[in-house]
Amino acid sequence: MPSTLIAGPAHGPAAGPRPASADDPALTGNFAADRDTATALLRTLTGRITELPPRPERTVRQQDAADTLHRRARTLRRRFLARHAEHVYTELTDGHTAHPRLDRLAELAAARYPGLVPGRDLLAADARLPQRDKEGWEIDLGIFFHAVLDSPRAGSHLLCSMLRPTPEALAALPEYRRTGRADLKLATVTRRDGIAHLELYNDAYLNAEDDAAVAALETGTDLVLLDDASRVGVLRGSAMSHPAYRGRRVFSAGINLTHLYHGEISLLGFFLRREMGYIAKFARGLCLDGEAAGGERWWPQADKPWVGAVDSFAIGGGMQILPTLDRIVAADDSWFSLPAMEEGLVPGVANLRLTALTGSRLARRIVLWGHRLRAADPDAALLVDETAPADAMDAAVERAAQHLDNPAVAANRRMITLGEEPLDLFRRYMAAYALEQSHRLYSPDLIANLERTWISRRARSGGGRG
Repeated sequence: MPSTLIAGPAHGPAAGPRPASADDPALTGNFAADRDTATALLRTLTGRITELPPRPERTVRQQDAADTLHRRARTLRRRFLARHAEHVYTELTDGHTAHPRLDRLAELAAARYPGLVPGRDLLAADARLPQRDKEGWEIDLGIFFHAVLDSPRAGSHLLCSMLRPTPEALAALPEYRRTGRADLKLATVTRRDGIAHLELYNDAYLNAEDDAAVAALETGTDLVLLDDASRVGVLRGSAMSHPAYRGRRVFSAGINLTHLYHGEISLLGFFLRREMGYIAKFARGLCLDGEAAGGERWWPQADKPWVGAVDSFAIGGGMQILPTLDRIVAADDSWFSLPAMEEGLVPGVANLRLTALTGSRLARRIVLWGHRLRAADPDAALLVDETAPADAMDAAVERAAQHLDNPAVAANRRMITLGEEPLDLFRRYMAAYALEQSHRLYSPDLIANLERTWISRRARSGGGRG
C-alpha cells in the first residue's frame, strides 16, 4: 500500500511559506550570514531525515517526524530564497556569463549551498524507487526553481540558457547537414526538399513521452532549427506496431504512466525540461547569443515555422504541444484530450495557452472536466486548422509546410508570439509551475491514481509492466 506522503494539501504551494517559528533561525538580509545560518540548519535537518528508515519501512511516528523535518526545511528554503535567489543564481552562473541547464544548475547549487537543494546521491536514491516509495526530494528542486524563475533577471537568463542548443544536437549536426537524416532512437529527423520531418517513435508505448523521449525530441528540434537547409519543421508521430494501431500513425499518448508509476519520470528531465526545452523552442526558436540572454532584449536567432500533423490522437502532453505550432493538420478521425487533472498533474503550459486559444470556458471544460475534442467537432476549429482523411494526410501536411516556406513567415510568427506570450509571462507561469508540479508528483491523490491505473492494467494484461 502507498506510504503516507510528505506533501499534504496543507503544506502544498497554495498554503505559502509559514511564518517563522521559535525553531526557525532569524534571517537578517545579509547574504553571507543568512547563507551560513540556512545551510547549517538545512544540512542538519536533511541528515536527520536520512537517518530514518526508508519510507516504506517507517512507523507512523517516524513518518510524522519526517514530515515535520521536511516542513521545517522547506519553510527555511523558501524564506532564504525569497531574499537571496538572485544572488545565489548570479554566483552559480559566474555573473550570468555561464549557461548551465536545469540539472547542472541543481548540481552546482547542491555543491555550493549544501542542503539548499538535494545532492546527486539523494536524487539518485529516490530515482531507483517507485513513485509511491520516494522521499520526495524533487519538491525541494521545485522550491529552488520556483525562486529562480520568479526573479525577473535570473529567470529570464535561465529560460534563455534552456533555449540554447544541446551538446547532443551540436555533435549530431554535421552529419545531419550532410545526409539530411538523424536517428535519435526514440525520434528521427528527415529533411526532404527543405522540409524537416521530426517524428516521435516510441513504439512500445504508443508514442508516450518519458525522460528519454523528451531528450530525443529536443535534440531533433535543435537539428531542425540549426540546419540552414531545413526551412520548415513538421512534427508527427510514427506508425505503430501495437495490435490496435498496427501500421497507423499515432501522434502522442501523453506522459508514460507506466514509467511514472515506477518512478522513472523526473521533475527536471521531463516536466521542466519539456516545457523550457523543445516545446519552448517550437514557440521561440534558439538563443545563440549568450551576451543577449535574459530579459525581453533577447530575440530569437534561429526560429522556424512548424506544422503539427495529428494522426489518431493527441492525448495529454501531445495536446499540450499544439498551441505552440503554426499550423495543425489533423486526420478527420483523430481526437484530443487533456487528462492530466484526472491523473493528478498540471498539464504543462496548457492552462495558459489553451485559455488564450480557445477561451476560458472551453479551456476549463478541457482541463477541469476532461472534455474530449474530436477533429470534426465545431469547437475543434479553435485548435485545428485543417482536417483531412487519414489517407490524404501526407498531401495535406506537405501543402501546409510548403505554404509556410516563405521568408516573411518568421518575422510574423515572432510578432504573434510576442503578443500572445511575452517571455516575462512565460517566466512567471513556469515559476509557479515548477512549485505546483513538484508537489503534485508526491500528492496522495496522484499516487492513488497511479495505483488504480496499474492494478487495472495488470488485471487486463495478466501482469507485467506493459
